[in-house]
This record gives sequence, structure tokens and C-alpha cells, in this order.
Amino acid sequence: QVQLVESGGGLVQAGGSLRLSCVASGVTFSANAVAWYRRPPGKQRELVATITTSGSTNYAHSVKGRFAISRDNAKNTVYLQMNSLKPEDTAIYYCNRPWNVFPWGQGTQVTVSS
Repeated sequence: QVQLVESGGGLVQAGGSLRLSCVASGVTFSANAVAWYRRPPGKQRELVATITTSGSTNYAHSVKGRFAISRDNAKNTVYLQMNSLKPEDTAIYYCNRPWNVFPWGQGTQVTVSS
């Protein structure tokens, strides 16, 4: 059974940084493309960043240049480094595959104050 556990969220002032982690069990992350998503308050979940098995990355326009997705296959973990955070980045952040998703984890709350 696949389980995804996100962590690293918190409350930060605008301009600050956070690093999110996503640890997977029951699946070998290195064999999968992985994505970070977020669900802002009152809105639908949206794709933020993806990383392929070869390490190629892609970002939503709203976070390009500020966020960086990376992976540590030895730890079965994917990270999201978030810099220059803005209040509009406030959301619950989730990791999963970019398609054919696994059961969703609980996510980690990121709150950016102005």
C-alpha cells in the first residue's frame, strides 16, 4: 500500500523560505515522475512542479524562478524548496505522481503572512 507523507510546512513571512519533504512508502519513487501540488483556500488543487525519473523539472508559471523541486532516490524522498514566498503561495501542499495518482497524503500547510 502506497503512503505519501508531506512535511515541512509552517507559517512564514513574505519573502521567506521553506523546504517541503515528501517521503513515500510502498513504492519506489525513483521509478516514477513526481509532482508537488497545492490547494489554496477555497480553490481547487493545482500542479506546482514536476520532476521526471531523469531529473528534468517543470514549474507552474506562478512559481518559476522561486521554487525548486528535487529528489533523493536513496531516501525515497522528493523536496520542494520554496524561496521568496508570497501570500498567494498560502495553501496545503501535496505530493503525488503527475498522472495515475496514488492515494493522497494529508498534505502540509504553508501560510505566508504579508
